Amino acid sequence: MTIRMTRRAALLGGAGLAAGTLAAPAVAQPSPIRLGGLTTLEGPFATGGQDAYRCVQMELERINHTIGGRRIEFIRESSNAQADVALARARKLIEQDNVDIILGPLSGAEGIALRDYSRTLTGKTIVNGSSGASDTTLRNPSPNFFRFSTDGTQWMAGLGRHVFQQMGIREVAVTAGDYAFPYAQVFGFNLEFCRLGGRVQHYWAPLGTTDFTSQIAQINRSNAGAVVVVHGGTDGLAFMTQYAQAGGSKPLIGGSIMADQTMLSARGPHRRVMNGMISGGPIADVIDDPTWREFVERYRRRWLNEGGFQSPSIHAVNYATNLHGILHALGAVNGDLSNNQAAFQRALAAAEITAPTGAAVKLDHNRQAISDIFLNKIEERQGTAQVVAFGRTQGVNQTLGMPEAQFLQLGAPSRDNAGCVAA
Repeated sequence: MTIRMTRRAALLGGAGLAAGTLAAPAVAQPSPIRLGGLTTLEGPFATGGQDAYRCVQMELERINHTIGGRRIEFIRESSNAQADVALARARKLIEQDNVDIILGPLSGAEGIALRDYSRTLTGKTIVNGSSGASDTTLRNPSPNFFRFSTDGTQWMAGLGRHVFQQMGIREVAVTAGDYAFPYAQVFGFNLEFCRLGGRVQHYWAPLGTTDFTSQIAQINRSNAGAVVVVHGGTDGLAFMTQYAQAGGSKPLIGGSIMADQTMLSARGPHRRVMNGMISGGPIADVIDDPTWREFVERYRRRWLNEGGFQSPSIHAVNYATNLHGILHALGAVNGDLSNNQAAFQRALAAAEITAPTGAAVKLDHNRQAISDIFLNKIEERQGTAQVVAFGRTQGVNQTLGMPEAQFLQLGAPSRDNAGCVAA
């Protein structure tokens, strides 16, 4: 088997994946399934993208790159979290590399772009990577775009209620990225917090912002009882570093990709202010579940000495979850992708799998995951900062338990529609 490598694959030591060319078999074998990977190895989420490919590689190695009697040829591509770049790389995977399935992308606007692109394809399937914008599947879903990971709105289930009822906070300052994924996260938090009577002041910043000093000064002078931080990647690190340097002391509530090893593994003053931060999301470093413990141990054995973290990142786990959905469906149809992948796509829609966290996952009528969400707290354990799950909401759907028609009437999440609706 020869593994094809594309740009920047060497960041993950991808050459080690190639096993050389095997001796030709005496009997002709079925053609390989061509799986295209698309994640961010450039831009603000490059660290998460690298970790996503670690877990994909680990899970493919586990099955010897074979499913349903067919080899899986994994072809990597890289984006930079920009929708136009992700679309161009997806087109290359389909039109030049002739992949059967795309696994990706990572970021919110990229996911919406690939959903729209998927509608133009016949006999091809796109399965999400870690993209978390709610509208990717909630509004105008595509019949050949599937998401086994939950979305950004789902990831905040229970957090707004916890802040209001358990922490006793009545007003928060929300600082968030000005693009699709943070809109979904803020919407999910505000739906609970504002309906209970909470008040919110929003501070938005474009993706790639490096200077938050003016925003932090306003937040520090405000009456907010806590700061809800919905950034990620280098943006999140910049905000937290500058917040610590400015002497910020308000309690911190984290968006899902803030409480992650891509943040906690970096050294700097942000670590001090993040200790004790509460967050919500689909994973934690410490989850009392044997499936998760086994997955983390395999990850550490494979990657801890090759650039990996103490625990896999949120993006890595989401890519692994979506890959599990693909492999489950391929196994159900014995690798059959004929008839424009009709049987394979039916198997995807009907799949019920277990995520690496141990959470049950099934898809709704929009081919969107229904699964468990955790409430987490950052704690120092054995000299390292870890995200520890202390609560779990099972079977969270995309409308947070509201009837879909009623939820849709609230409108799509945006900076002007941030979900802060009074009860």
